[in-house]
Amino acid sequence: MNNILGSSGVATILTAVIAFALTASLGIFLVPYLKKLKYGQTIKEIGPTWHQAKQGTPTMGGIMFIIGIIVAVIVGYITAWIAFDYKADQVQTVKLAAGVVLALGFGLMGYIDDYIKVVKKRNLGLRAREKLIIQFFLTVGYLFILTMAGAVSTIVEIPFFGQVNFGWFYYPFMVVLIIGFVNAVNLTDGVDGLASSVTFVFALAFMVYTMKLSLPYLGLFAVATAAGCLGFLMWNFHPAKVFMGDTGSMFLGGCVVALAFGLDMPLLLFIAGIIYWCEAGSVILQVISFKTTGKRIFKMSPIHHHFEMSGWSEVKIVTVFSLVTLIFCVIGYFALPM
Repeated sequence: MNNILGSSGVATILTAVIAFALTASLGIFLVPYLKKLKYGQTIKEIGPTWHQAKQGTPTMGGIMFIIGIIVAVIVGYITAWIAFDYKADQVQTVKLAAGVVLALGFGLMGYIDDYIKVVKKRNLGLRAREKLIIQFFLTVGYLFILTMAGAVSTIVEIPFFGQVNFGWFYYPFMVVLIIGFVNAVNLTDGVDGLASSVTFVFALAFMVYTMKLSLPYLGLFAVATAAGCLGFLMWNFHPAKVFMGDTGSMFLGGCVVALAFGLDMPLLLFIAGIIYWCEAGSVILQVISFKTTGKRIFKMSPIHHHFEMSGWSEVKIVTVFSLVTLIFCVIGYFALPM
């Protein structure tokens, strides 16, 4: 079999180059355009006081890697299909297509949220109930498509422990899991380059996972996501010239979830995605603690702000969080089926 992630890596390399180059080069035009439109980030008063210096930095920059990733996946897929005559089975194709559509759906919701905040000057954007309803229908639609295509099973692989049949409980559990992790990725986008760096490592690891499991087309999605994040870091690393906004972070959340479901190992998110759930968990614990005892566990949540308040620089936070992600992604590799 001609494995496009093995001896014939042209499609993979082409996908990576397009995602990186297109994302990075789009910044040359998009960043000044966003400045011209005055689509600047409004810094909330509840954040660290020194973040006020970032007031007005262009947001919605996630458009850059959304375009880069989508174009790269399409070109990579066509290249593999035509040039190398590598035919993916229907299930693998559905997983790839459904994952891309899911990410785009969440990205569109994020764009609407950003648009309301920046253009309509309603700081909170979409209301929490509105977001939850949209996320619910996107998630249910995604699971429905996978189910109809026979691309999902209620038998779940629990890393290092084996398989468990969740039965009817599978669907409500996975709806909560997907929505939870997409929002967790969104919470991770709090300091320059954090969400893009962590997701770069995560996606790169999933490219390796797809090689081990012989899922080359899903590998194209993974490498495009990694390269797109790297291209965005050219503009987003500290000091950031542009922020991804909810447009970008919600899209990346969809990518993260789709990659895990593509492997048929959604619970792998709890290992490889350790930073995401720690970010979300810190917010939940902070709220519970404050409402029940009147005391805060962290100096500020999400947890990256706690480290900021403890004197860590943004670059140190990004470096450490990315290394932690890498370590747990390596652990996740050994959780894959043999």
